[in-house]
Amino acid sequence: MLERAGLNIAGSVGTHAKYRGSRIAFKCGDRQVTWGEFDARVNQVANALIKAGLKKGDKAALLSLNCIEALEIMCGVLRAGGVIVPLSPLLTSEQLAFLTQDAGASFFFCTFPLQGLVQPVLDQLNDIPQERRMAVFFDEDGWTPYEDFLSGASVSSVFVDTQDHDEAVIIYSSGTTGLPKGIVHTHFSRTMLGTAGGLEFRIHSGSTMLINTPLFTNATWVMLLGSMGVGALVVLLPAFSPEAFFQAVEREKITHTFLVPTQYHVILDHPDFDQHDLSSLQIMVSMGSALPLPVKKQILQRMGKGLIELYGLTEGVGTTLKPEEIEEKTGSVGTPISGTEIRIIDHEDKELPFGEIGEIIGISSGLMKGYHNRPDANAEIIWKDEFGRSFIKTGDIGRFDEDGFLYILDRKKDMIVSGGINVFASDIEEVLIQHPDVNEAAVVAIPHEKWGETPLALVIPYPDAEAREDEIMGWVNQRLAKYQRLARVEFRQEDFPRNALGKVLKRQLREPYWKDQA
Repeated sequence: MLERAGLNIAGSVGTHAKYRGSRIAFKCGDRQVTWGEFDARVNQVANALIKAGLKKGDKAALLSLNCIEALEIMCGVLRAGGVIVPLSPLLTSEQLAFLTQDAGASFFFCTFPLQGLVQPVLDQLNDIPQERRMAVFFDEDGWTPYEDFLSGASVSSVFVDTQDHDEAVIIYSSGTTGLPKGIVHTHFSRTMLGTAGGLEFRIHSGSTMLINTPLFTNATWVMLLGSMGVGALVVLLPAFSPEAFFQAVEREKITHTFLVPTQYHVILDHPDFDQHDLSSLQIMVSMGSALPLPVKKQILQRMGKGLIELYGLTEGVGTTLKPEEIEEKTGSVGTPISGTEIRIIDHEDKELPFGEIGEIIGISSGLMKGYHNRPDANAEIIWKDEFGRSFIKTGDIGRFDEDGFLYILDRKKDMIVSGGINVFASDIEEVLIQHPDVNEAAVVAIPHEKWGETPLALVIPYPDAEAREDEIMGWVNQRLAKYQRLARVEFRQEDFPRNALGKVLKRQLREPYWKDQA
């Protein structure tokens, strides 16, 4: 019986280098590399790591902004049989040290100017010797310059026998509902993610993908792996701004891109929007948080009809609402992506029929292996179906309509239970943002002596807003059911706390109101 080769998600790089080696693979700023050049660098990184002692399954942490070097490090670690651990520069120094230790990383790569985050906790990384701490674009004590690390390493092909079930990446959650958890994916689950991304977002070898979001987020990996799998050109923005986005789309004739709702918001609000040609855009993906209906309508009217909404978890389940469905099913997040099954269960873990509201659970070919070093967290999220298959509980509340389209109503932990009645913050927020003076809004639960919990609206008004807090509350409450009505409205002049994909961290917004509660 024939045996197929084990998967390694860096394998597509070598394939493209062999058959289309002279084609441009990646661009970032003024830099560009062909598939052949990129493959040689990936081999060099892999050989240097193996020479430095990396064994199959060893972890390598990466703290980086978007750059081509970050991609070659990621692929080099994977090709060497290691596990890449991308870290967020939005974390504190102490959090970075904790996650590096939690992952058990034995190598650490850092790009300029992020070394300032690591320097205060460098003594906490003593398990990683200096020769395994690589400095990209900077030279400081306690680090080995990246090019010195690579010096002398061969660019010849590397083969490590990685199998489908071998770990490939640990991506830490954003901590929107608690401490970050390491989400472990295998070479198989990442390959399936890339395959699904390519299919769902209609990426092909002639596509040009613009990456606007950080490489440490799973949503970015969907776009990246989907593009790399088919050999599309990938353009990286080192840092997002509306101006950089406009320039990249026009200069590179971008066909595909992924933006979070806050990025769409600032693009559409930019005073020079109408002066730029965005006609090359074929597919625009939105994910990270719910896309407000007014913004969605503006995208369709002003940026084109190729909008796809992606709902998903880093753990590996998701849905898409495609361009041909988006106007008919505007409030939905679509149907399950390729290789995914989604169901709805009640508070007793019983499956519910279409139309009933409950917790969203899912299973997919791209499902995570589990949470790193967290058997307790693994046990909490598993739901078994009638065949013994393990679905994961998403923590999101939703329902299917009669056509099988999914609607997200709220996060389970964000739902407000007032007098025993479930109040969905998202329903109130949809009304709030229709007020002409409301720029953004977040509704959270605050304590109430009689009802237990009651809704509070935190509002970021437009700079020229004239309405007072009590006026907005009265306007909104007239449009809500009695049980949904706001207890009060509070203005915020500063932006809400957010994760890397722009999702509001409601846990942080709630905490001050509950700190004195038992």
